[in-house]
Amino acid sequence: MALVEVKNISFKYPNGYLAVDDVSFSIEAGENIAIIGQNGAGKTTTVKMLNGLTRPCSGDVLINGESTKKYTTAQMARRVGYVFQNPDDQIFNATVYKEIEYGLKKMKVPEEERERRIKDAAELTGMDKYLEENPYDLPLSIRKFVTIASVIASDCDVMIFDEPTAGQDLDGLERLSQLNCILTGRGKAIVTITHDMEFVADNYNRVIVMCQKKILADGKTEEVFFEKEIMDRAMLKQPAVVRIATKLGMTKHTLDVKELAQYIRENI
Repeated sequence: MALVEVKNISFKYPNGYLAVDDVSFSIEAGENIAIIGQNGAGKTTTVKMLNGLTRPCSGDVLINGESTKKYTTAQMARRVGYVFQNPDDQIFNATVYKEIEYGLKKMKVPEEERERRIKDAAELTGMDKYLEENPYDLPLSIRKFVTIASVIASDCDVMIFDEPTAGQDLDGLERLSQLNCILTGRGKAIVTITHDMEFVADNYNRVIVMCQKKILADGKTEEVFFEKEIMDRAMLKQPAVVRIATKLGMTKHTLDVKELAQYIRENI
């Protein structure tokens, strides 16, 4: 049984606008996937249905075999954590420490365990040096890691990151890559919404492409990225390594820059 099972979910807003149309997929524990597509493709509405922020109008979402319909949004937040695109939509405490601690206190996590989780999450995200700072005194890129630390501390099974790379420098991107590896190594399922195709190429083995409220493709990242027709239909740009490999006539589908460089040395 998959950790996450999304079964034919659809969502329509009260004004009649259809945002998600009959979407299905599953995610295993320890799996790291990216959901990509243009604005309006249905990505955010879809992932919000994983933790009850939005409820399907039809279909169902199962987490560990249990329907999200059985739980409140607050209860689901303990199982599926969500990091919003804009951290200012989540942060409301006076210090980074209190922000990370807040959810744990609400869950009544014992103090000793609470301290352990705060320390772990802060160190993983690089927030350990900012614990006594007011989050709003920190740059946007750092505030994003404050909200990520809060979700990590909650120790939920599924973690959703909405546009985590936006505004990040190279150090921030490297930290996000490390977090993906560490968290999936702990058996967490990571779902990332992003427009950064280069980051996806470097960090994800599986990608789901959404277009016009539906899933257009779901498969290995290198296979999907080399399908130019799919990428064009979704109005997404192929990563540089794919464009170069295609231009040079490389038949192997690879996202590895070193493999591409080796091919160039041997054939060009």
